[in-house]
Amino acid sequence: MSIVVADIMSTRIVTIEMDDRLNVVKDIFEQANFHHLLVVDNNKLEGVLSERDLLRAISPHIGSIGETVKDLETLQKRVHQVMARNPITVAPNVCLDTAAHLILDHHVGCLPVLDNGRLVGIVTWKDLLRAYSEHLSLTESEC
Repeated sequence: MSIVVADIMSTRIVTIEMDDRLNVVKDIFEQANFHHLLVVDNNKLEGVLSERDLLRAISPHIGSIGETVKDLETLQKRVHQVMARNPITVAPNVCLDTAAHLILDHHVGCLPVLDNGRLVGIVTWKDLLRAYSEHLSLTESEC
């Protein structure tokens, strides 16, 4: 029996809109325990915004004693200005090896999961690593 993306993907996905401001995104990342948001427009996946993308787009002085009005203005940028467009996606029935190769080959941290064009989940590199680790611990004796 082979493990597929549907077996390990997270169905708890949070979506944002292309015109949302980065201050909204920053609040979501601060309150949640994940690092990728899926960007939709009219229920269609348009992109991915990672926490790393956000940190690159806003001033590093936000929240510090040296914060200026100009620093705060970086939070007014829109998601579509900094998101990764045309994300690499997978179907729920794709095997983990294929998903892992896509993440490695395209240098991405996650793959949105689409079932007949409908967003149903997300799989991250950490999900894949966890699955491989659990699978190895079931099939190997002590190292």
